Amino acid sequence: MGTDTVRAQVADEAAGRRREQRGWYFYDWACSVYSTSVLTVFLGPYLTSVARSAADADGFVHPLGIPVRAGSFFAYCVSASVIVAILVMPLAGAAADRTGRKKPLLAAAAYTGAAATTGLFLLDGHRYLLGGFLLIVANASVAVSMVVYNSYLPQIAPPEERDAVSSRGWAFGYAAGSLVLIANLVLFTAHGSFGVSEATAVRICLASAGLWWGLFTLVPLRRLRDRRTAAVAPPVHGWRQLAATVRDMRGKPLTLAFLLAYLVYNDGIQTVISQASVYGSEELGLGQSTLITAVLMVQVLAVAGALGMGRLARTYGAKRTILGSLVAWTVTLAAGFFLPAGRPVWFFVLAAGIGLVLGGSQALSRSLFSHLVPPGKEAEYFSAYEMSDRGMSWLGPLLFGVIYQLTGSYRDAIVSLVAFFAIGFVLLARVPVGRAIRDAGNPVPDRI
Repeated sequence: MGTDTVRAQVADEAAGRRREQRGWYFYDWACSVYSTSVLTVFLGPYLTSVARSAADADGFVHPLGIPVRAGSFFAYCVSASVIVAILVMPLAGAAADRTGRKKPLLAAAAYTGAAATTGLFLLDGHRYLLGGFLLIVANASVAVSMVVYNSYLPQIAPPEERDAVSSRGWAFGYAAGSLVLIANLVLFTAHGSFGVSEATAVRICLASAGLWWGLFTLVPLRRLRDRRTAAVAPPVHGWRQLAATVRDMRGKPLTLAFLLAYLVYNDGIQTVISQASVYGSEELGLGQSTLITAVLMVQVLAVAGALGMGRLARTYGAKRTILGSLVAWTVTLAAGFFLPAGRPVWFFVLAAGIGLVLGGSQALSRSLFSHLVPPGKEAEYFSAYEMSDRGMSWLGPLLFGVIYQLTGSYRDAIVSLVAFFAIGFVLLARVPVGRAIRDAGNPVPDRI
């Protein structure tokens, strides 16, 4: 084979890889709108109001005959969706690795979630049970789809490209979330000008996220390739598959050590995301418009943060850059303790700090973990990673609630989350990632 032929072949492979990467980015673009507009901004307050309209005189609704305070219904549905996702994610991951047919699994999860999200347009009157069911389906579906989506990363990007590719994916997601949230806020705040009620505007915002999710999922489904495998292992179901995955990971203790560090510091990240608005409204006395604007600011700056930290990783390596971000998280939370009440400008400064480290922390954690996964087990291992991301983040909210209960101060509660970043820093610093990559059977990049 001549030199020119080899060069042409290498160029064709690189072009094909870039085409897949661009298609891969678009799933973040497609599904992140659900997380931003639906889960973070609109669905919680709206579903709670629907549940309250259906409540009895004591403020309780009775799904399946169980008395539930209307104000807790949304949180319980989110918890139920996590349980469903934990049961299904290992199955999806093992099936993807066993058959190599990832695209049908990605399509099934994505369009199930998109259909459920679009169906939220029907959420009105007293239909809280419909809303709860659709929330559980959509939230579990996005978690399952992310297992399959993340498992493509080691296949479409060589080791030296993964930090940048993962960072671009996160940036695409935050950019889409920002774009759609701006459109949603225009409709919501000026609903009268569009001739619709506030409730109808919310339902349109919810449904539009599902339509967006379904439409842009077509791009990765067209561009990503399935890699068939010869594995014919029999299917394993439910918790047995999860147990089998954990047993296999015990043979890779350094991969488990990284996953433990990620579980700890990501718990802190997820708690800050979920509780920052509570801190802003209850402790700082800020209004809803201020809080929504802060969410939008986080989305916009997370794009720059993800891309910027991806560039830093090229120079300093992913591990050092993540460790630096954990220091930045600690400083941000410590500053949050001193924010004056009734001063939105300082809350926006806090939101800016969160946005700049949020996307990069998550993107580089994903790319670093991809190096620690044994070849052929990408989806199975990413199911465990996704459970750390979505299914295990309960200690932070628990600590936040307990500290507030004991002290009556949201300031003490928010600063207590520093512990997650400090412990996560120590655990990650102790992981010899080069040796962990070799133990997983992968080549070690020049900078990691």
